[in-house]
Amino acid sequence: MTGSTRQSGAGDRAEAPPRNTACYVYGILPEDVEISEDAVGVGDPPGRVKIIRHGEIAALVSDVDVDRPLGRAQDLVAHEQLLDEAAAEVPVLPLRFGAVMTTPEAVVEELLAPHHDSFAAALKQIEGRAQFVLKARYAEQPVLVEVLTENAEARQLRDRIRQLPEEVTRNERIRLGELITQIIAAKREADTRAVVERFEPVTVGAVVRDPSHERDAAHVAFLVENDRQADFERAVGELRSEWGDRVEVRLLGPMAPYDFVTT
Repeated sequence: MTGSTRQSGAGDRAEAPPRNTACYVYGILPEDVEISEDAVGVGDPPGRVKIIRHGEIAALVSDVDVDRPLGRAQDLVAHEQLLDEAAAEVPVLPLRFGAVMTTPEAVVEELLAPHHDSFAAALKQIEGRAQFVLKARYAEQPVLVEVLTENAEARQLRDRIRQLPEEVTRNERIRLGELITQIIAAKREADTRAVVERFEPVTVGAVVRDPSHERDAAHVAFLVENDRQADFERAVGELRSEWGDRVEVRLLGPMAPYDFVTT
């Protein structure tokens, strides 16, 4: 969050939104956070971001036009960007995209006050930690070579398809596609398990995400201590070198701990 700081003092509650607006809630932070006046969030035009404080916690909010539905790609980008920038400086409990409440008073009465103690405890648990997401994807040709090398049925189907006209090998093509999918899924399960085990010494938590592509080798969110970030990134580099051209490895983060907040 550009220009955000941690300061002592209670601060001011956000003013009531103008008519025809509601409070869009991004996440929960410690109450001693200040934000820059030029921070903006979702909406068209984007709403100015404000803080609503209660006790030891606060909500990160902005006004949104109730007559304009949310859901455009730029709204989601703005939501995530604001949270990720905040998480780079202070602990943040991110809310799901699209959390809207009627007024600042409702944010306090329906969100902050009833869950104050659990939110405060969760913020202490994630302080000094950030989420990273490792996305690994099999390169198309190398993984197909592996499938055909390791599986006799796949090789036989491939050879039959090559030898006969396309119109008479429909069943073989369907079966080969199913077989490739099953084998890659088994590889993904084994490689994902190996990735999680490999990074246990340099992380404090891992959440396996669903595949986002049929050739995904691993899709895992990790919670990393800030002072272990260099060790974690070094381990990712070692994995990337070991997998070489077989797997493309991407690392996203640091970001807000989306996968580690369950409240």
